[in-house]
Amino acid sequence: MTELRHRGATDADLPSDDKGPEGELKDGASDSDSKVDSGGPEVPVPSDDTPEVLNKALSGLSSRWKNWWVRGILTMAMISFFFFIIYMGPIVLMMIVLCVQIKCFQEIIHIGYSVYHSYHLPWFRSLSWYFLLCVNYFFYGETVTDYFFSLVQREEPLRILSKYHRFISFALYLTGFCMFVLSLVKKHYRLQFYMFGWTHVTLLIVVTQSHLIIHNLFEGMIWFIVPISCVICNDIMAYMFGFFFGRTPLIKLSPKKTWEGFIGGFFATVVFGILLSYVMAGYRYFVCPVEFNNDTNRFQVDCEPSDLFQLQDYVLPAVLESFTGWTTVRLYPFQIHSIALSAFASIMGPFGGFFASGFKRAFKIKDFANTIPGHGGIMDRFDCQYLMATFVNVYIASFIRGPNPSKVIQQLLALRLDQQLYIFNSLKTHLTERGLLPALEQAAA
Repeated sequence: MTELRHRGATDADLPSDDKGPEGELKDGASDSDSKVDSGGPEVPVPSDDTPEVLNKALSGLSSRWKNWWVRGILTMAMISFFFFIIYMGPIVLMMIVLCVQIKCFQEIIHIGYSVYHSYHLPWFRSLSWYFLLCVNYFFYGETVTDYFFSLVQREEPLRILSKYHRFISFALYLTGFCMFVLSLVKKHYRLQFYMFGWTHVTLLIVVTQSHLIIHNLFEGMIWFIVPISCVICNDIMAYMFGFFFGRTPLIKLSPKKTWEGFIGGFFATVVFGILLSYVMAGYRYFVCPVEFNNDTNRFQVDCEPSDLFQLQDYVLPAVLESFTGWTTVRLYPFQIHSIALSAFASIMGPFGGFFASGFKRAFKIKDFANTIPGHGGIMDRFDCQYLMATFVNVYIASFIRGPNPSKVIQQLLALRLDQQLYIFNSLKTHLTERGLLPALEQAAA
C-alpha cells in the first residue's frame, strides 16, 4: 500500500518522539525504509497553533515545561467546557457528540484527501461525505424510531420514513456505491479501492462508536459522564505520573508512554471512578434514563432510581476488614460497576491511543490536526473514547439492561388489532395459570 504512505518526509518533519538522540529514526528504521518512503505525496504537517499570549507568557521556559503548561491550561479549559455542556442537558450533549463525530471524520479523511489531491482521483472527498450522511441517516433513523415512537406515529411522513427506513438507507448507500464504480479511473484502480476502504473503516471507527455513545446517554447521563471522565482522568494522571516519575518505556509505538504513567494512571482512575460514581449516583438528573415526554414534546430526566442507585451495605472481605477495621461499607451498587469501567479505561482504553499513534507514525505526522494547541486534533483527544463507548454499550447490554416495558408496548401498538387481541388473550391465560390475575381482579373489586 505504498501509494498511501507519506513518503516525502525528512527527519526534520518527524515528530520529536520519533527521533533518537542524534535525529535517527527509532524502531529500527533504516536507510532502505527511507528510500521506500520517498517520492510520493506528502501529508501536510500541522503548524504550531499555540495562542500568541501563551507563547509570550511561557517564552522563558524550556520546551518540555512550556508544553506542560500549554497542555495543562487547555485541559482545564476543555474540562470547564465539559461541565458547561453537562449543565445544558442531554440534547446539547447529543449535538456535541454529533459535532465531534463530524470533526473526527474530517480529520481522518483529510489525510486521505491529501493523497487524493495528488493523484486527482475523482469524487473521493464528495463520496466520503455522502457515505457519512448515509450511515448517519441509517443509525439515527433507527434511534428516532426507538425513542420517539409516539411522535413518529403522529406524523404521516415520519411514519412512512420509519416503516421503510432500512430500504431507504440501503437505496442511499447503493447510489453511493454506483457513483464510486462510475468514478473508477484507469491506472488508479488499486488506489481508488484503497480510498474506498479508507472511508468505510473511518465510518466504522467514528460513526458507529459515536452512535453507541448516544445510546449510552439514553440509559442515563451517568453512563455517559463516568466513562468519559475516567478516560480523561486516566489520560491526565498517566501524563502526570509519566512526566514526573516516568523512566521505563511502555510501548515502541508511543515512546513517551511509560510504565510508571500507565500504573499510576490505573490506580488514580479507579479511585476517581469510585468517588465520582458516589457523588453522581445520588442525583436523579444523572441516573434516570433520558426519555421523551409525548405530552410536553420535551426530553425529561425524572424517575424513581433503580436498585443500582440505592445505597446498600456490603460486607468487607477479611483482608480488607483487618486493614481498615470496618466490617461493612455502605455503597451504591453502581460504584462496583464503576471499578470495571475505570479498569477498562485504564488498561484497554490506552490501546485506542496506541492504535492512533501507529496510524500517525505510518504517515509521519505528529497529530491529526492542530485544532487544540498542545493537544492536536479532536481525534487525538477522542481516540480512547471510541473504544470505551463500545465497551460501555456491551457492558450495559450484558450486565445491566433488562427488558424495557415501554419498548414492548410500542411494538405491540404497531401491530394489527387482531394480533394485539391474540397477545392480550395469551397474556391473560398466562397470568391466570400463574394465579396472578384472580388476585389482581379481587384487588380491583
